[in-house]
Amino acid sequence: MANPAGRPPFAPADLSTVFAHEATRTLTFRDWEAQANRLAAALAGRGVRRGDAVAVRVHTRLEWLVINLAIAKLGAIQVAVNYRLTGTEVRPILLDCGVRALVLDDKDPSALLTAITDLHLLVVVSLGGATPDTTAYPDMIASGDPAHRPADDLAQIIIYSSGTTGAPKGIPMTRTSGSPRVMAEYLASVGFGGAIGHAGSRTLVNLPMHHAVGPAFTRLALVTGGQLFLRRHFEAEQTLALIEQHRITHWNAVPTMLRRILNLPAEVRARYDTSSLEFLQIGGAPAGSEFKKRVRGLFGENCLYESYGCSEAGMIAGGTPAEQRAKPGTVGHAYTHVSIRILDDDGRELPAGQTGEITVRTPNMITGYIGQEPFGPDKFDPDGYYHTGDIGYLDQDGYLFINDRRSDMIIAGSANIYPSEIEQVLTQHPAVAIAGVIGVPHTDLGEQPEAYVELVDGASVSQDELIAFCEGRLAKYKWPRHVHILDEVPVNTAGKIVKHDLRTRWRQEQGVQAS
Repeated sequence: MANPAGRPPFAPADLSTVFAHEATRTLTFRDWEAQANRLAAALAGRGVRRGDAVAVRVHTRLEWLVINLAIAKLGAIQVAVNYRLTGTEVRPILLDCGVRALVLDDKDPSALLTAITDLHLLVVVSLGGATPDTTAYPDMIASGDPAHRPADDLAQIIIYSSGTTGAPKGIPMTRTSGSPRVMAEYLASVGFGGAIGHAGSRTLVNLPMHHAVGPAFTRLALVTGGQLFLRRHFEAEQTLALIEQHRITHWNAVPTMLRRILNLPAEVRARYDTSSLEFLQIGGAPAGSEFKKRVRGLFGENCLYESYGCSEAGMIAGGTPAEQRAKPGTVGHAYTHVSIRILDDDGRELPAGQTGEITVRTPNMITGYIGQEPFGPDKFDPDGYYHTGDIGYLDQDGYLFINDRRSDMIIAGSANIYPSEIEQVLTQHPAVAIAGVIGVPHTDLGEQPEAYVELVDGASVSQDELIAFCEGRLAKYKWPRHVHILDEVPVNTAGKIVKHDLRTRWRQEQGVQAS
């Protein structure tokens, strides 16, 4: 049903209700509607039309909600742009989507604007104040006509893959390959039967809005009648304080975030009451059973859910707290209307317990990236299963276990070594906060594992101690040959370790040219 005049989507009867919080600022449904109408009118006045692409490069903040709703009111499409990317990296994304306008919150956008000056955008809106080449966001709001423009939902969004292994690729978030009934049943399963959100829930969003999860959890909170608590950046102790202060009930985190929290001193973690948390979902990177056990020990046995998916095929599998306890190490079982096959290198389906590439068929798949040809047989098999590039297996009960990315797998002689297995062991050492493992060339064996670690604040440990720590925890052929201690292991805004940067660092240290 369309929203009546003057009402934003998902609004309750009382439009004065506060539904979003950021630090000391709040947003009511009435103000959301009013500001979005004005911004939509101002963008339209600059020439933005239905179907146009508007790039949004802002942090997780209240204004994101207004910008997105304004784009929805125009019938335009939001292109999510990573705020860490340089102008050189942003340029192909804007070209890819034929972007007509840009909204950003860069403190100094001059370098970015120089890189895209020849794109002749209709308008560049700056949340950081006006510059000679931008229009200030408050001025856009003030100048826009307040007349109501309807919108039944948030704007369609195109996200770009995190680019940890290559150039980012455009992926529309809104798509369906199933009937309305199939999609409804699929989404109910993805939501763990309603556990993912409900009226009165209080959702913390401190993941970036240029990644799929941030916008998805934002919309879920609104659809289910919950409140949003937004933070522009993740900080470990601050997150615990926020959970206690606002009695947060729902939070989606990546393993890197939780590792940073677990590596806080015990007396710091003990200061905060996090008992309000009833739904903590993790995903985005492998998380070992010991790690998840530690998370449950901190936040409670019955709040940790795990999900597995990919941008191209949507959500694939998920596990409840009870399933994780019963099946340590699993990411869960296939969601409703999802099929999973494990294939060998020749494309043959493997039986339960045997490891191969994970291929999936879901109601929520894309057929190709923005601006590129449709996927070919390297991505889709004749039965319509998408090749995820992940390696894992299904057990006899249909539960999925993931080893690693195929592209990250190390082949040493005739043995397959999964970096995530080594990373999970190294992060069990009390001095290690984050570990990233890559394969590097070896004369006789082809490849060998090389580890990079970031230590807990104030901790000290030697390379030899960390290698020796693998004794009894890993077969010796899996031990890293060297462990490099870094001030900071590179992670992207989605919390994933950027293996490409580690490989580049190794080549530079060795004086090896990239192949």
